[in-house]
Amino acid sequence: MLRRGWLFLLAAGLAAIAFVALFASSWYGSGPLENGRAFVVPAGSTLASVSRKLEKEGAIRSADSFRLRARIFGGSTPIKAGEFMLPAGASGSEILGILQGSGVIRRHVTIPEGLPSIMVRERLMTQPLLSGDVAVPPEGSLLPDTYDFERGETRAAVLQRMQEAMKRTLAELWPKRSSSTVVKTPREALVLASIVEKETGKPSERRMVAGLYSNRLRKGMLLQADPTIIYPITKGKPLGRRIRQSEISAVNGYNTYTMTGLPVGPITNPGRESIAAVLNPAWTDALYMVADGKGGHVFAATLEEHNANVEKWFAIRRSRGEL
Repeated sequence: MLRRGWLFLLAAGLAAIAFVALFASSWYGSGPLENGRAFVVPAGSTLASVSRKLEKEGAIRSADSFRLRARIFGGSTPIKAGEFMLPAGASGSEILGILQGSGVIRRHVTIPEGLPSIMVRERLMTQPLLSGDVAVPPEGSLLPDTYDFERGETRAAVLQRMQEAMKRTLAELWPKRSSSTVVKTPREALVLASIVEKETGKPSERRMVAGLYSNRLRKGMLLQADPTIIYPITKGKPLGRRIRQSEISAVNGYNTYTMTGLPVGPITNPGRESIAAVLNPAWTDALYMVADGKGGHVFAATLEEHNANVEKWFAIRRSRGEL
């Protein structure tokens, strides 16, 4: 009799172990997904609603089973909203871990150096995975860079990160300015850096161009930067034609052909290196520059030297059939 009791207990224990093993194997074993796929958890989702969505999309076999095992094996970490990549054959345990935050898919949007704010807004508005509208931000208020975002995030939130990055950059670089800088405030640094950004596409020239414009500002000379003519016309977009004489002569707060000093505001969003160049410009006696035909510029300290360089540039353009 005693032996039969022990046998019964042993059988019951083995059955319990088998049940637990089966219960756990369905949680840690391979799931039904044949191919990896993206899975979106909407904001405000609960474990129950996510379980049903997982079952409907074929990631798990049973919503009830997943929810029960998640409560037992999954711990107290909540499921996060966002877009996640579920690999083929992902187990329930693996899926829950991913949804608890280890596998959020990050998307990216790149703002190139020198992109004006009106075009930054256009770039954000064409991102189909972002939500909400956003106004054109103040010129020069955001730092060009590559920013990540999650599906469904608001455009306003992404823009705010860009603007906070510019504030941090200015706060970092301003105390490091050299005695050779001509700007007196971070705002002036942004304005001058925006001109440097638009006037050269060569990183190696930034400090030289900054030095040239710094010299002109010290001497009270006109800056005569073509992009400052274009900005009031297009808000920084390409003009698509030659500048007209009437536009060169226009009097406004930006045109540096008809006013001395800096424009009333930035003409684009300058990058970190252009800001750094303005705060630490090259020591140079250059006051003039003209294109060299190779994507850069030739610099000159005198008008006579500059005029000779201009003649060389015209000769290059004539040889190309541009004149």
